[in-house]
Amino acid sequence: MRGIRGTDDILVDGVPQVAFVGRSNVGKSSLINALTNEKNLVKVGRKPGKTTEINFFHINRAFYLVDLPGYGYARIAPKDREKLKKLIIWYLSESGAKPALVVLVLDVKAGLTAFDRDMIMILTNEKHPYIIAVNKIDKQTQREAAQQVSDIKSISGDAELFLCSAETRKGVDAILEKISSVVTS
Repeated sequence: MRGIRGTDDILVDGVPQVAFVGRSNVGKSSLINALTNEKNLVKVGRKPGKTTEINFFHINRAFYLVDLPGYGYARIAPKDREKLKKLIIWYLSESGAKPALVVLVLDVKAGLTAFDRDMIMILTNEKHPYIIAVNKIDKQTQREAAQQVSDIKSISGDAELFLCSAETRKGVDAILEKISSVVTS
């Protein structure tokens, strides 16, 4: 694992990157752990907002999983929250990184927040390929989840949606297949 907070050669070293972005407390770290089948690859904090830098995990010497800080919910000072938001936007817009795929992770219960919508706009404007992982699908009834997913689809347009649960591993293999197809092409 290598963490950065600004310009670094790792951003443009030619190794494919799959970046994970989302609100604090949506389960980004847990999803990365489920995808790698490693319980403790990414530290999962009890308090949201633990990630304060961009963390690169070199997977099978073939690609990086990039864990971006969470946005929005973190219990930190507003100026520090704004710094994290700027770091995320910098990575996606100005750092020179060209992620092969960005995984926007959402909590099915919360749906799309205002910053998630901004994130979709940034990803679209920067022409980054992305998917949406609707996480914690196991935490709602099928009916509640279906309504939220319908709302997410109506707002997110053509984005490919993956329903998943990092906890039960539902949908994890489908996301893994998508990542594999992108980093090996």
